[in-house]
Order: sequence, then C-alpha cells, then structure tokens
Amino acid sequence: MDYIDYYKILGVARDASAEDIKKAYRKLARKHHPDLNPDDKEAVKLFQQINEAHEVLSDPEKRKKYDQYGAEWKHADQFEQARKQQASERQQGAPFEGGEYYSYQSGDEGDFSDFFSSLFGQGAGRSGRSATRFKGQDYKASVTLNLSDAYKTHQQTFTVNGKHIRITVPAGIENGQEIRIAGYGAPGVNGGPNGDLYITFTVQNDTPFVRKGNDLYSNVPVSLYKAVLGGTETIDTMDGKVKLTIPPETQNDTKVRLKGKGFPVYKNEGRFGDLYITYQVQLPKNLSEKEKELFKELAKEAESKS
Repeated sequence: MDYIDYYKILGVARDASAEDIKKAYRKLARKHHPDLNPDDKEAVKLFQQINEAHEVLSDPEKRKKYDQYGAEWKHADQFEQARKQQASERQQGAPFEGGEYYSYQSGDEGDFSDFFSSLFGQGAGRSGRSATRFKGQDYKASVTLNLSDAYKTHQQTFTVNGKHIRITVPAGIENGQEIRIAGYGAPGVNGGPNGDLYITFTVQNDTPFVRKGNDLYSNVPVSLYKAVLGGTETIDTMDGKVKLTIPPETQNDTKVRLKGKGFPVYKNEGRFGDLYITYQVQLPKNLSEKEKELFKELAKEAESKS
C-alpha cells in the first residue's frame, strides 16, 4: 500500500494545532462525503483517507508515532522495544557467533541505520542476529452498496492490489461499518504475518424508506374519505406488500408500527427492526359542484354541533 501523507491529505502544516486539524477535517469531510458525491468512487476513496488522517493526527499519541516513524507508525512500540533491547545488549556486550563478546561505543558509525536494517530485513547488521519479524501493513478499501442489497445476505467480489476477493456481506450491514478480513493486507516483514484488510461500507438509499438503526420509516398517503370513513390501504415493505386496516376518523400524521417489518439485525438471523408508517391525509382536489355542496352541508352540520 502506498504511503499516505496525512498532513497533505488534510492540507495542514506538520506543526498544525489540534484545532487547525479539526477544522480542516470538518471542511473536507463535508465536501467529500459520499452522500454529496453519489457514484463518485474517487470521492469515497478520498473520504476514507480524510477519516484515516484525522483519526491519527487528532490523537496526540498516534500523531507522535506517525511524525517519528511515518508509514511504519503502527509498529512504533515494537521499534522502541527492539531499540531498548539492542541498547541493553550494547551496554553489556553482545556475543559474536563464535561466542566472543564485543561492545558498541556510543559514537559507532552506522549505529542508527544498523538498528533499522535489522528491523526491515536489509541485513542482520554487524551483530549477526536474526531480523525482527513484523506484521505487514493493513490495507483499507471501501465498498458501496444499495440499501436494498444490504437487506439480504449476499456475496461481493472486488479487487485490492491485484487480488480478487470474494466476501459474504451479512444482511443488516450499516453505512460506515467496517469489517476486517485477516491476512489480506501487505506481506509481513522478515517472515512476519500478513497485514489485514479493513473494508468500510457506504450504504446508499435506493428505497422510499428512511433507515434509523434497524427500524424503517415511511409516509403513506391516505385519501380524506378513507381517513374519515375508514378502509384498507396496501403498502410496500422491504419484503413485499402488506394490507393495512385504517380505522374511521384517522387523523393526519397518525403513526402505525409494523413489528418485524424493519431492517434485519446484523449477524442475528431472523431478527428484524420495525417499520413505522405515518399516514398523510390528502385533501381532495378539483371538486365538482355536487362535492362542494356536500362539504358545505358537512360544514353546517359541524357548526350546529359546536
């Protein structure tokens, strides 16, 4: 995976304050959010990089490691541990292969480079010790799904660094959710294990429903006559049509809950959220003269009751 300059991604200087980083992130996140750039794969990729940069640079400890080790900042603790170990050996004297001992002087030429050579497998250095093994760098990828696709468990195939990967996407995955696929990252260093692949999902709504967690929401138009007198209304759900009974004198904005007709719960087969329906009573248009007269009679009747 190519090295990403987090400062460059956010457009800030390396000595930028925490507040400057936060402002830059908010501005770029709004500009490149997938919801504002539908069908733009580059915007999705950049959005992920912006989030990654902010996650690192907004954390003082992570930022310190990144500033010191760059692309290898995730291995900073391992580097420091190896450095301390080598420093301890230099003070005590480290053995040659033949069993004799020698000691380093603080001014030894190549001291620092030998340390990193042993870490990155560029040779065992003057000590002759075996190189330290490290896990490979993790990769990040993004996948865009329609809400109707996320409703059912299905398979997706995509390519990362030339590798074709086929994964099963469980029903109920959420927008922005990240999953890990072990071993599909960069090769390990000095025989260490491969890194992992982290996939972030962007779920686009291609339905008339609004999703909030595992629940769905929808408005259903109802004629004035049906709202007053009662009747039935056939509506769409994610898994088919349902006939609803509308009681007489149903008021505008009346809400009805359809239990278990919402979105599937992630990795919990057979469990679903609820569907909430809001009735939107529609006033009649283009009334005939007869209809107007009937409404006038209804108005007079209502006034006599008040």
